[in-house]
Amino acid sequence: MGLIKAAKDAIGSMMADQWREYFYCDALPDGELIAKGRKRVNAGRNSNTKGQDNIITDGSIVAVNEGQCMMIVEQGGIVEFCAEAGEFVFDASTEPTVFYGDLDKTVADTFAAMAKRFTFGGNTAKDQRVYFFNTKENFGNLFGTASPIPFRVVDDTCFLNMDVSLRCNGEYSFRLADPILFYKNVCGNVPENFDRSRMMSQMKAELLTALQPAFARISAMGIFYSAIPAHTLELAQALNEELSATWKELRGIEIVSMSINSIKASEEDEKIIQEAQREAQKNRMLNDPGRAAAHLVGAQAEAMKGAANNTATGPIMAFAGMNMAAQAGGFNANQLFQMSAGNPAGGAQGSAGQSTGNPAAASGQGGQAPVPGWTCSCGKTDNRGRFCAECGKKKPEEAGWTCSCGAVNQGKFCVECGAPRPQGAPIYRCDKCGWEPEDPAHPPKFCPECGDPFDESDRA
Repeated sequence: MGLIKAAKDAIGSMMADQWREYFYCDALPDGELIAKGRKRVNAGRNSNTKGQDNIITDGSIVAVNEGQCMMIVEQGGIVEFCAEAGEFVFDASTEPTVFYGDLDKTVADTFAAMAKRFTFGGNTAKDQRVYFFNTKENFGNLFGTASPIPFRVVDDTCFLNMDVSLRCNGEYSFRLADPILFYKNVCGNVPENFDRSRMMSQMKAELLTALQPAFARISAMGIFYSAIPAHTLELAQALNEELSATWKELRGIEIVSMSINSIKASEEDEKIIQEAQREAQKNRMLNDPGRAAAHLVGAQAEAMKGAANNTATGPIMAFAGMNMAAQAGGFNANQLFQMSAGNPAGGAQGSAGQSTGNPAAASGQGGQAPVPGWTCSCGKTDNRGRFCAECGKKKPEEAGWTCSCGAVNQGKFCVECGAPRPQGAPIYRCDKCGWEPEDPAHPPKFCPECGDPFDESDRA
């Protein structure tokens, strides 16, 4: 009786599974990543009411929607995958039917499958399932730093290089970039559906762990932490690189976008940064001679007011102290204004004297402009001495005489100002280094080469 009943059940189950099925999936809501496909069953207009749930007959149709992909699993292994929207015909099933394919072959395969079911007591020894994956972007995944994250702040304009502690919060979106990898390593053979809530706690912890090296990448790009909300694309790329081993390569997940609601450093760190930037900005402003002169004039005016109101030592002593301080300062407002205007006789001479150690130029006395450089035949420019600094050639002698206005003349009168050529004027040459001024009759007070003062001993 058992064999007869098994044969009857095998025939009945095989005939019930002969009908082709139609599998579909409703719209997957945001947050639902995987759903098991459903057969379309209408009890009033369907004769396929006794077929088994996890059997997919050869020739069955699977409808794939936009933003979804379909996977067919047989005996726990993936046998079909489709990521293109439209109708998919499963023509590789191991469950034959006389309603699809070559009739002679399908009849023979049907009897063979029926005989196999007989050995299992009339039941099928097979499990086939259809799964649908949500490949759309999943939004609304919140995150926030429970503890501060270090961030390196580098600002070359104010020589700032320090670590600050940041707190931030926002949200990100992700998508399934590799559904097959996600199925194999995360969800497995789920009975019905798989929601993102099952893994959000782990994903949030891993995201916050990856934020620190991601911030380091952003800092290396020269991006200031307050500008990070404007560079969320770079931050998402940095996070994908940091999480690629655990998310993309292991689970098939990748971050699509990220938004930062707020990012803030500690009050102590922000105060240090603001003071450094403010000081650097002030120094950059004072590098301009005009602004420095205006600042100096304002400071002198305030000092004069304070000196006039000084009742302890008296205004006279206070003003005397101001004059001594101004003389010791090296620069005055007039020199700075001349430098700003590009006057070579004023600011340029004063700055040249400070850098070269020429006492005549540094004190602003002598009435002589800095010694102009000359160009050698080898191409070396701005030579200052009697010999070329590149090839050692001697400075060529200039014919004619030099007027007090600076023009070199050949005749008896200056071609620039009309002054007559000086007669019988003494010729000067430095007795220490041999330097000769351009106008030998009107030397400066000090030699620009060695600093020796010109006196009667220098007369040639």
